Amino acid sequence: MDTELLRTFLEVGKTRHFGRAAESLYLTQSAVSFRIRQLESQLGSPLFSRQRGNVHLTPAGERLLPYAESILQTWGRARQDVLLSDNYMEQISIGASSSVWELSGISDWINDSHNSLPEVAFRMESVSRQDIVRALLEKSIDMALLGDPPKVEGFNLKQVASFEFKLVSTQSNSTFSDLPSIPLAYLDWSTRFSIEHARIVELQKTPIMHASSSNVIMKYLIANTGMAYLPEPVVSKSLDKEQLFIVEGAPIMEQSLYLCWNENNEKIDYINQLSDVPFELRTLTYD
Repeated sequence: MDTELLRTFLEVGKTRHFGRAAESLYLTQSAVSFRIRQLESQLGSPLFSRQRGNVHLTPAGERLLPYAESILQTWGRARQDVLLSDNYMEQISIGASSSVWELSGISDWINDSHNSLPEVAFRMESVSRQDIVRALLEKSIDMALLGDPPKVEGFNLKQVASFEFKLVSTQSNSTFSDLPSIPLAYLDWSTRFSIEHARIVELQKTPIMHASSSNVIMKYLIANTGMAYLPEPVVSKSLDKEQLFIVEGAPIMEQSLYLCWNENNEKIDYINQLSDVPFELRTLTYD
């Protein structure tokens, strides 16, 4: 199958508009329409319902969507692996959720990993925490950084960091008694975190903001009014600058970060070396 057909399908699915998809792909609208017709012909099913001013995926198109994304991701990885230059012996793919990548100190670990294994090329991928175990099993990623330790036979696990989640608010001197009147934002971090969060009765209300990115929630709070439990390595600058404030008397949640890998991975020698590279989260402050 021509991967360009899938790329065109995804762009039309994202924009819901053949003209805007054509602009993004630097094609004519007729070329985009032709590619979609080719794909529909190969699959034997219409992928889009074409109504005037309302292009949307058919049930068949919805079913194709995750496969198209997976095929293009796999093809991209394959091209990078095949085209490794003579300077690199192997490529290691490391996956983590967007919130994990935002933690201060991870970039230092990546730099130290590169210095320890200069013959290895690195690929960093954002993977939802719900998909990380499957990605490790399928070996679409080689290692993962995550907050939930998966209990899967054949996986190796190493705790690399511990840090605190603190309840922060846009209101100074706020206390537990103020919580009912403050809008709640919620970070989708880990199963353990969600369980601990659910135990706090005062926080059991519909979040005005639900996201998997710490920075998205933090910036939302700073621009609006609200509260959220966020990792201290992410919010420390905003606390120092008094853009956000710790809610007095709120429980502090201890959370951990783990490095996980499939011991059946054929790159296990490189993976074991990477697992020994020192890892340290940093709490950033203003000078």
